[in-house]
Amino acid sequence: MTVCTVVGHVWATKKENSLSGLKLMVVREERGGRKTSAEYVAADLVGAGIGERVLVVSGSTARRACGGDERMVDSAIVGIIDSLEVDREQAGK
Repeated sequence: MTVCTVVGHVWATKKENSLSGLKLMVVREERGGRKTSAEYVAADLVGAGIGERVLVVSGSTARRACGGDERMVDSAIVGIIDSLEVDREQAGK
């Protein structure tokens, strides 16, 4: 799982049939509590909004979360983070 921040929506009127019914969001990855420049699209399974920190899974885990391996999904938002605590001394080592 990866910690990300939701930074945008994706609207696609024409898309692969297996994506129908999925809400697509743009997320920015975080590393060590800092936002990176890595942005990608993730299927939103939990109703996340722009500005929220979320948990994102990728690969076959994302496809399973979206209902099966036949879905054309590589990343999925599976949780909204209420709070996150990191031992800062350990994070720097």
